[in-house]
Amino acid sequence: MASGLRCGLLGLPNAGKSTLFNALTNAHAPVANYPFTTIDPQVGVVTVPDPRLDQLARLIPHDQLIPTHLEVTDVAGLVEGASKGEGKGNQFLNNLQEVDCLVHVVHLFDDPNVPHYLGVIDSVRDVELIEAELLLKDLEWVERMVEKFAKSAKGGDPKAKAAIAALESWQTSLGQGVPARRWSVTKELSPQTLGLSLLTMKPVVYVANVSEAMVAQPPKPLAALRAWCEREQAPLIVVAGRAEAELQELEPADRSAMRQELGVGETDALGAVVRACYAALRLVTFFTTQSRILQAWTVSEGTAAPQAAGKIHTDFERGFIRAEVMGFDALVQAGSEAAARASGHVRTEGKEYMVRDGDIIHFKVAT
Repeated sequence: MASGLRCGLLGLPNAGKSTLFNALTNAHAPVANYPFTTIDPQVGVVTVPDPRLDQLARLIPHDQLIPTHLEVTDVAGLVEGASKGEGKGNQFLNNLQEVDCLVHVVHLFDDPNVPHYLGVIDSVRDVELIEAELLLKDLEWVERMVEKFAKSAKGGDPKAKAAIAALESWQTSLGQGVPARRWSVTKELSPQTLGLSLLTMKPVVYVANVSEAMVAQPPKPLAALRAWCEREQAPLIVVAGRAEAELQELEPADRSAMRQELGVGETDALGAVVRACYAALRLVTFFTTQSRILQAWTVSEGTAAPQAAGKIHTDFERGFIRAEVMGFDALVQAGSEAAARASGHVRTEGKEYMVRDGDIIHFKVAT
């Protein structure tokens, strides 16, 4: 994964994906009340809000501040039959292959000017319809891969035979409606090792797009969606998408007062969605101060120090010697790097150290 996070917005037409895209990126994507407003995928890159970076900026002398980033891809609304090409579905689903996390926007707002695509709001029906299309598309890709290995398997190639056996079991699972994220696969033989970027393998964050009034008084479809997400153990973020997009037009200092006036809560859409994606992907953020550049980096949980160093430069991973590490809380408590060192809060870690969220790291590498 790059230093930033890639998420893809999906949902039925008129669910408010482009509105949420605007709230996340302030990129002014076209918004209209008819299907397929978004034909070509919209891509926006925004900095990830992290209050810790702002605190560090006050404590650590630096010449440049670089946060990590979020790349957002917004594709057109998916319809029933998208996996077979309905509504340019094949193109739109292919656009989602390269993202790390799916953000499924569900139409729960009540606006006569933007009617629900299917006429009646039914949150569970909507998410199950989209999930079915993702399953069908994955099934198509798995079936193609079976054909690819068939000749070698018939010729006695043991690796091809093992691949065919795995693929056929995945065919069965997909046909039974079991998404790839629930499968038990080995590190040696998984969809990734066979070159498959399955849509149902990706974590999903659900976003209930509601009207402003619904934030304080949740409608029945929201309760049904919440129960569905709890059963699926999937995160659900409630967002007044139109209000969030409008708030992005204001200066940051004015947004808090307007949030109170609108009654949409203190949490902004970007922060809530990013945190949910990070948790779903099991990501952590560490910070470096090399060359007076204070920078945030994103890695997966369980990343060893040399691989984290490689995020900065591949030479850093090859030449890794050790890492000098201090925790965010320890630095804040000490008040400065010098004070943290004097109080023994800086420790030396080797190649086996697993980077933790909030670590401030100075890598020592061979030159």
